[in-house]
Amino acid sequence: MMNLTETIKRPTLHEELVERLRNLVVEDALKPGEKVPEKDLCASFGVSRTPLREALKVLASEGLVVLQANRGARVTEDTAEELENTFPLIAMLEQLAGELACERMDDAEIARIDNRHDAMLRAYKARDRQGYFQANQDIHNALIVGAQNDVLEAHHRMLAVRVRRARFMVNLSDERWAQAIDEHEQMMEMLHARDAKGLGALMKQHL
Repeated sequence: MMNLTETIKRPTLHEELVERLRNLVVEDALKPGEKVPEKDLCASFGVSRTPLREALKVLASEGLVVLQANRGARVTEDTAEELENTFPLIAMLEQLAGELACERMDDAEIARIDNRHDAMLRAYKARDRQGYFQANQDIHNALIVGAQNDVLEAHHRMLAVRVRRARFMVNLSDERWAQAIDEHEQMMEMLHARDAKGLGALMKQHL
C-alpha cells in the first residue's frame, strides 16, 4: 500500500497528486461510494485544498469520482452493468492492439516489454500485488502504444481508467493470479513469434 505520510515534491505536484489519488481509488483504499476525506488527505500529502481539488477534477473526468456541489467528492460506484458494457469494448481494442503491435513494434521495443515482464514475474513471486499490477499495466500500455494507432490509444485510455479498479481487484484470487501469469507467458511467446492473430485473440480472452 502506498505511503500516505510522504510529502509531495513541488515540481511534480499536480501529476503526482493525481496519481496518488487515482491509486487510492484503484487499490480500494478509498471505497466505492465513500466521501473523499479532503482534509485528511491534505494533511497526509502536505498540500492545500486547491491542488487537491484540481486533482479531483481530473479523477472526475476519468469517472473515478463524482464531484458534488458544496459537498466535496465521492468515489464512483461501478455497477455490474457498466463493467459488463465496458470490458467487451476494451477487449476488442486490446485484441486489435495485439495484432498491430506484432506487426509494428521493433525488437528494441519488445525487449523493453521483456524487462517489464521480468519485473512482473519478480513481483508475483514476492506476492507484491501493487508491484505486479504496475508492471502488468506497463506491459498492456506498451502494447497499446506499440500498435502505433493514435485513435485506438485515445479510446483505450478513456475506457481503461474506468475499469482499472476492477482489473486490480480481480487478481486478489490466487487462482486467477496464477492464470494471468500463464496467459502473460503465452502473450510474450506470441509477441516474439510475431503471431499477430494469436496474440490478439489471447489479449481479448485475457481481459
